[in-house]
Amino acid sequence: MGAVRRIALALAIIGALNWGLIAFFQFDLVASLFGGQDAFLARSVYALVALGGLICLGILFKPDEEREVAPRRQRFDNPNYNTEFGEEPDFTKERKK
Repeated sequence: MGAVRRIALALAIIGALNWGLIAFFQFDLVASLFGGQDAFLARSVYALVALGGLICLGILFKPDEEREVAPRRQRFDNPNYNTEFGEEPDFTKERKK
């Protein structure tokens, strides 16, 4: 993940936390830090959070790069498991040198 996407994700998280504070406690942290909702800095932060959210839409719809693909298994039609139907070596005979 690139630096721009990480920054966008951090801004989206900040926006989500701010909306959570507004919903649960009726407290707008960005507005209180930057001088109210109509202040230029607060509106700039809101705009950056909105841009970060738009960039995160690309992360949402991006396919997984880290997905592991299972290797294709070979199919053996006639394996020899050395059962009673197969030939077994005779180890009782001496080896010829």
